[in-house]
Amino acid sequence: MTVRIGVITFPGSLDDVDALRAAKVVGAEPVSLWHADADLRGVDAVIIPGGFSYGDYLRAGAIAAQAPVMRSVIDAARGGLPVLGICNGFQVLCEASLLPGALVRNAGLRFRCIDQQLTVERTSTVWTSRYRNEYDEVRPILIPLKHAEGRYVATELDLDALEAEDRVLFRYHGGNPNGSLRDIAGICSADGRIAGLMPHPEHAIDALTGPGTDGLGMFSSLMDSLIGIAS
Repeated sequence: MTVRIGVITFPGSLDDVDALRAAKVVGAEPVSLWHADADLRGVDAVIIPGGFSYGDYLRAGAIAAQAPVMRSVIDAARGGLPVLGICNGFQVLCEASLLPGALVRNAGLRFRCIDQQLTVERTSTVWTSRYRNEYDEVRPILIPLKHAEGRYVATELDLDALEAEDRVLFRYHGGNPNGSLRDIAGICSADGRIAGLMPHPEHAIDALTGPGTDGLGMFSSLMDSLIGIAS
């Protein structure tokens, strides 16, 4: 089976090429998707990459959430298509109401660019199954982050629901870099197929250029899930 992973490019996307490379590294066929084209080209999953879609005018991700390609992504995601939003992509997913809450200016109003440890809170998703080892243990992972509007906020009702429904995917470990409520770095849908996080796993897939390869687990997890479904 050939797994096809689509990566959307918006005006202002910065990390679409990196996401396409991550898809290729895990053995998928990377497929470029254009923001103005509603055709998802038969892909098996979609990644919404980081950057500054449409210059982050209005609010980060607000215009991108209305793009023709996102109308198709919203319909497909509600039908079960796995979707991952990274950084600006997470902002887009929240603006599109595929995930609850919002990403706002960092505490202290400073841009943060660091290698950040994360605690993996849930491994029973198509994006995180590889993070539980053979000893049934989950260790912190190291993933780069770079953002000015990465502070996750939501109502207390939504936060309590995320906790109760086991939808917090990642938390910041060893220090909160942006003031996100409850140290949340990433969340997912109830079925775990729609996920968003502020750190950049696509920048941690090669030991030569990244802080290790901890990001590779997200893309390998997806491949495990899709190949398993096919078989």
